[in-house]
Amino acid sequence: MARPPRVKKWFAPGRVNLIGEHTDYNMGFVMPVALDMGCTVRSSPARRKVLHVSSKQFPGEMIFPLDVIPSMRRTGAWVDYVLGVAQQLVRLGVDLAPAKLEIDASVPTGGGLSSSAALEVSSALALLDGRTLPDLEIARLCQRAEREFVGMPCGIMDQYASVFGAEHKAILLDCRSITHEYVPIPDGVEIVVANTMVKHELGSSAYRQRVAECQEALSHFPGRESLRDVTLADLERASRQIPEIPLARARHVILENQRVQDFLAAARRNDLAAMGRLMVESHRSLQHDYEVSCEELDFLVDTALTLDGVHGSRMTGGGFGGCTVSLVDRSAVDAFRERLTTAYQQRYGLTPAIYTCTPSAGARRIA
Repeated sequence: MARPPRVKKWFAPGRVNLIGEHTDYNMGFVMPVALDMGCTVRSSPARRKVLHVSSKQFPGEMIFPLDVIPSMRRTGAWVDYVLGVAQQLVRLGVDLAPAKLEIDASVPTGGGLSSSAALEVSSALALLDGRTLPDLEIARLCQRAEREFVGMPCGIMDQYASVFGAEHKAILLDCRSITHEYVPIPDGVEIVVANTMVKHELGSSAYRQRVAECQEALSHFPGRESLRDVTLADLERASRQIPEIPLARARHVILENQRVQDFLAAARRNDLAAMGRLMVESHRSLQHDYEVSCEELDFLVDTALTLDGVHGSRMTGGGFGGCTVSLVDRSAVDAFRERLTTAYQQRYGLTPAIYTCTPSAGARRIA
């Protein structure tokens, strides 16, 4: 009797970004946390020279001959995140083995918690099947897959956090040097994520537009590699030459980078009040200067700030829907969940999904 194929399981986490939004593609600073929610890939050998891909979250099974993967173009479906990774591995000289990948995600799709990076990184581990690549190279190739195959001009934060996550810690990532340090989360508080359950269609196109607007602002500073190199004083001196919208986008990026540094200092001294204040300042900047918030996000943030035990709240992720992140006293989390849910239901007739997030380890084999 033939033995059943050996099944291996690989997991990569999603992430929530505590502060540092839309700074990663401007070579700035970000501070994500890897989540205990993510994407699991069950891999087993396939009998033919093909890649079988299926997902519990989407119907159907897709089959791709291995020899066409190097020349494939995106299909417009969710499987592009897997195919893009497979293509990048081939370009690195990895010989893909015939495989069946069964995908199951616990991180919500489209919620701003980086379900795409979790899928990319877990797929990369499954396709490598025990062959080693440096952790940074895995993060980079998954970013390239999203940029070059899927067509989203993302920074490296999401993939990096999925690879380098650590228990009980946030990651201060320098998106220029691509180096990091771990930042302990103060005791007594929880990271609570609230999902608006909406995703406005503007999100994808507006993301590309913001990238272009930042580049337009940067064009007024010859010799500067990114907005990371522009100070607020530089921006003020050039403000008459820069159109109003790119000026506002640049102002957000410059001040947000400083907020990340200030948040780091506050975390080191366990100053929850300062951490919370910086989160709120970040949200207002995203709301007014970067214009990537929406009514539902603003409502969740504004409501959270009226509740006991809440130190700070802000939108997280690309915007136009998705999630907020709040720092909440552990003893106040149950009341926070109840009151925020009731208020949101009364206003929008929707029930927000609310998660208490545990900072967790990065991508790994789990069976």
